[in-house]
Amino acid sequence: MNATSASAGLPFNPDMLLWAREWRGRTVEEAAEKIGVAEDKITSWEAGQSIPTVRQARNLASFYERPFLEFFLANKPTIPDLQSVPDFRLHRGAHDPRADREIRAIQAWAEDTRHNALDLFAILGEQLPKLPSEFQASLDTNPEKAAGVARELSDFQIGEQIHLKSVERGKVNKSIRRAIERIGILVLKDSDLGKYGVRGLTISFDTLPIIIFGNESPAAQSFTLAHELGHVVLHQSAISGSAAVRNIETNEQRAEKWCDEFAAAFLVPASELIKMWSKPNQPNERIDDVLLRNLANEFSISQHAMLVRLVNLGYVDAEYYWSVKRPQFLMQEAAYKGGGKSLYYGSRFRNSFGDLYTGLVLDAWGSGRITNHNAAELMDIKSIDHLFDIREHFVA
Repeated sequence: MNATSASAGLPFNPDMLLWAREWRGRTVEEAAEKIGVAEDKITSWEAGQSIPTVRQARNLASFYERPFLEFFLANKPTIPDLQSVPDFRLHRGAHDPRADREIRAIQAWAEDTRHNALDLFAILGEQLPKLPSEFQASLDTNPEKAAGVARELSDFQIGEQIHLKSVERGKVNKSIRRAIERIGILVLKDSDLGKYGVRGLTISFDTLPIIIFGNESPAAQSFTLAHELGHVVLHQSAISGSAAVRNIETNEQRAEKWCDEFAAAFLVPASELIKMWSKPNQPNERIDDVLLRNLANEFSISQHAMLVRLVNLGYVDAEYYWSVKRPQFLMQEAAYKGGGKSLYYGSRFRNSFGDLYTGLVLDAWGSGRITNHNAAELMDIKSIDHLFDIREHFVA
């Protein structure tokens, strides 16, 4: 450690300030702008020529997503290796180094959350959830059959989805999320995913696999959740992007196409669809927009997901989807700006971590096995009021 920084105030290790910034992939310019100082201040701190205030150092730690106390360490910590997750994004510019670093940071947060969940199961003395033995498939498995098994194992009832009032349709994505969690899957949300061309991310583990989704419209979230569930069924980690690309038969494309068909079948069981519209002898060249909207509303899903299902089942010609509707759908999805205000101020933390993880934290806290501080830290909460707020509104 440079003697200057130790003698002038708190013994921050300038090497750790530099390491933390580079580990997170932040530039000097970004760090300076974030905490409101000149760029030469950042370089001066990292060279040990001067030191930040405690507040500045805490803000840097938050921006770098590292613990504040690491700035006092003599040597950089050992960071566990992340699982290698194949990139299934199919659009141009998918492999942008900057975006890749941000995605890896989201993955690191998710894997850290999973480790915390495993610890909480141990603290509570509860048995770890185990995926049912039937919950597996390959790309040679009929996605229709696999989706039916997954729907049954998750206990996602058709009554939670069809014939709902308009005000209730926007909550179906939450029902799907809870159904997936019931199988023993950690479902997390990170609103930044969409910035990097990512719709969903699956990290496959034999115990407590992870699905991460982003800030799409509720109907689009339902399809993404079901799509990522398909990757879990395949026991396959994946970074998923936009919907399948036509007439490409790479391994990645085969997997994405399978998961799209799985998701459509999961959301729209054929036995329910035929009650609403008898299957034609041959695919219709097109579908009326009003009929498409009404069918989508009946199943509380997006029109995009509905049309994918109608094409897969032979109700509508594929050319109409690819040439006419798909470009429209992708433009609409890209223009989505986010939902409304949360019902209560602690809900965003619960929404990020999901009910499975939040329930573990609340159970451990309520039984006195962890402290208020531990519980808040596990939920990434700085105000203890938010923790009490979550507990007040939480219904398992």
